[in-house]
Amino acid sequence: MIDLKNVYKIYETGDVEVHALDGIDLHIDKGEFVAIVGQSGSGKSTCMNIIGCLDIPTSGEYILDGIDVSTMTDDELSYIRNTELGFIFQQYNLIQKLSILSNVELPLIYKRYPKAARKEIAMKALERVGLKGMENRFPQQLSGGQQQRVSIARALAGEPSVILADEPTGALDSKTGIEVLELIKKLNQEGNTIILVTHDNSIAEQAKRVVRLQDGKIIEDRPGRGE
Repeated sequence: MIDLKNVYKIYETGDVEVHALDGIDLHIDKGEFVAIVGQSGSGKSTCMNIIGCLDIPTSGEYILDGIDVSTMTDDELSYIRNTELGFIFQQYNLIQKLSILSNVELPLIYKRYPKAARKEIAMKALERVGLKGMENRFPQQLSGGQQQRVSIARALAGEPSVILADEPTGALDSKTGIEVLELIKKLNQEGNTIILVTHDNSIAEQAKRVVRLQDGKIIEDRPGRGE
């Protein structure tokens, strides 16, 4: 499903070249639950941005579901993000003035789904994350854990090929973080491909596979403890 082949991402700061990614090769199959882990400056966020079609490599190839996205235009990348990818962010990124239901419907609006179909899909997504009956509330009426569940429902609503979770428990207390991780595990068990990006080793170990980055290189690729 995902193939990064000899991928470099190089930034120039004055006369200095910074290799945020330094020739990495990474293959992820459909249905995997992979944690990409590393400290600040390791390249994990750059890796996520490229996998999430938020950036393109300086050189190398990125094949997503058989499509080479490494040389696409901004409009083409936007289309891939809207149709193939779902995002879960640390800070939820919910629109405060919209109801929970309307927040979850957003990716479907971009896909131009009819109103009735949008509502049906969004309601099912909210039920999957345990928020049935809360669709008319607003983000500020929910706890942090509930807001992250809305974020997950929004990612699910677009039926993406891959769900990218960027530090999904970073803004939560430990108990709520465990609950959100259990939900992410459940989604993987239901067949969703999950890529979780984190600096926290204990979070990374919850995945079925751990890929560790350091100085833009993959230094470890091994099974995690997730079941």
